[in-house]
Parts: sequence; structure tokens; C-alpha cells
Amino acid sequence: MGTVTLDNLRKEFDNGQIVAVDDVSLDVADGEFITVVGPSGCGKSTTLRMLAGLEQPTSGRISIGDEDVTNVHARKRDVAMVFQNYALYPHKTVRQNMAFGLRMSTDLSKDERHERVRETAEMMGIEDLLDDRPNELSGGQKQRVALGRAIVREPDVFLFDEPLSNLDAKLRTTMRTEIQRLQNDLATTSIYVTHDQEEAMTMGDRIVILKDGKLQQVGAPKEVYQNPANAFVGGFVGSPSMNFIEVHASVSGNSIRLEDQSGRFDYRLDGADYPSISDGDRLSFGIRPEDVYVADAGNGIETTVEVIEPIGSDNYLYLDLAPDFIARVDSSIEPEPDDTVAITFDESDIHLFDGSTGESLAYREQTETVTTPSA
Repeated sequence: MGTVTLDNLRKEFDNGQIVAVDDVSLDVADGEFITVVGPSGCGKSTTLRMLAGLEQPTSGRISIGDEDVTNVHARKRDVAMVFQNYALYPHKTVRQNMAFGLRMSTDLSKDERHERVRETAEMMGIEDLLDDRPNELSGGQKQRVALGRAIVREPDVFLFDEPLSNLDAKLRTTMRTEIQRLQNDLATTSIYVTHDQEEAMTMGDRIVILKDGKLQQVGAPKEVYQNPANAFVGGFVGSPSMNFIEVHASVSGNSIRLEDQSGRFDYRLDGADYPSISDGDRLSFGIRPEDVYVADAGNGIETTVEVIEPIGSDNYLYLDLAPDFIARVDSSIEPEPDDTVAITFDESDIHLFDGSTGESLAYREQTETVTTPSA
């Protein structure tokens, strides 16, 4: 079985001065496609390299299926890795590149290896390239060869380390679809590292988000988007990213008033829906650009348009309500720079985060409800 389990995985460099991966635990089901995303230096590639056996964990445990492989050499792990730079042997033909792993890790005869390579090349649409060398191939063809080299081994687990980042935008989209199709056909457990949050959201059954080596949230893409665990996840997932306004809460009876320091932002909530908010709490008010609506004058919060950015079907309105505050509106809404507009939101679209810890109030309450035993 291609299940993968990480138990409190930790990786230190420079005698512990740098912690690249900080006690990450994760369970991946057989046949699941997991995407791992986060900013540069968050530990995603280091985690993948430990899974592949290319890095030794400082502590923690890695299991594939029922086997503890923490101290097993990379060559003896039933995984295949696709690298960002393709890692093809320039002096070998496509056929030889694809067969190399089979020759090193299986007892197949030469004829059996050639037949499996031929079948895989046909699947990848590169059967006409088997006698070419890497320097004769385009970027997309090299990527197909690298994928084919992994597939031909029929491993328990595929590992992808930003495999599409060297391709142009159009080819990246095509290859993204190709990888998803192959994974659906092969049903092999796959862990896919990327810095592109759109790629992570569209490809994965679940998405894993890392920051500074720490696991921030794991969940289905829609779940993570709609219910981020903290302000970092809320701001990282989604494009354009979530808007944030630093506010303080004034609680009066069954009403909560949220105001920013300038007094320009003033929004009221039903206190019954937010029982954990106390008078004087510092909060971060989050709203996604697509959930910001332009209202009639006098029926919303007034703000000034700084920049208008047309993107075809929509317009991005950059507003002076807060730094980098964006409203994503229909292209028919076309105010001029320096115009004053009124904006509003549906309360169901609002995200509130603890001003000190960044935790989502809604996510924290849900987690406490799940973990607290019933009386």
C-alpha cells in the first residue's frame, strides 16, 4: 500500500541553528494526491527530500505502507521523484534515461525493461523521442521524459518537487492537467510540492500549508479557502490575497462594534455569533476581494479609489481603506481614480483573527468543539 505517515518529523542544519522542518506530522492515504505549498524556505522541499531518503531527519519517523523507512537508503524506498530541473542524463537517450531506474532497482530483463519503457513512452506521447537525447528536446518534452522515468518504475509513491516551475504559463497549465490525468489513471499516492498556491489548490485532494517549517493547516482546498486556520493561511491562499484591517472590538449588549485606529472603518456584528469576543479585543478583520461589494452612497463604508486594474471580466479596485485593500468587482463597475465609493460585505464572508496569535476565531472554536469531550 502507498500510505505515507510522517510522525513529528524534524530537520535541523548547522547544529540546530537552522530548523528547516519543525515537528511535522501528516497521514497520506493510499492513492491520495497531496499538494504541499508555502513561501520559499518554509521546508516543503526538505520534507520531500526526507521522504525520498535524500536527507536524514534529525528526529521523527517516516513510514511508507507498514514499513518504517526512516533509516532506509533512498535506493531501497519504493518511491520515484520528479525534480524541478528534470535531472536527465545528457549523454543518454530518452530510452536509456527512462530505463536507468529499472536497471538499478529491479530484476527485470533487458527485454522486459525495454517493453515497459515503450509502454510508458506511448502513455506519455513521447514514443517518437526514445532515441533522442535531452539537448534535442523542448522543455515540455523533457518534463514528459522525467515523468515517464518515474512512472515506468511503478512505485508506491510519486514525489514531485516543483516539476513545472521551469515551464511557460501555457505549457505549465497543460502539464498540470496531464499530471492530474495520469494520477487519476494510475491511482498512485502522490505528494506534490509547489510554491504556486493556485497550482496547489487546483491539483490536490488535500492541501498542506507550511510556514517556517511548521504545519499551518491541512484540508481540502475548498475547506482551507473558506475556513483558514489563521491569518497566514487566509492571506496565502487565494488570489488576490485576503484583505486585512486591524481593528478593536467594543462589546455592548448583544452587539459588537469593530473599528480601526483611524475611525474610518466601522462595522457592527451580531454578538451572539461571536461569543468569544470580549470588549477591547484586538482583532484582524479579513475579507476576500471577491466578497467586497460596491454599495449605493450612504449604505456602506466610504473609501477612495486609488488604482483601477482591468483584468477582463473583472476590475480590481485598489482602495485606501487599508494597505493593499482590493475589491474584485464586475467589469461594468468603473469608477475613476480619486472617486469616493461605498463598500459593504456579507457578514457570512467575514473572517476574524486573534490580533496577537493570528488564529481564526471560527476555526479555533470549531477545533475546541471537536476536541472537547461531551458531558
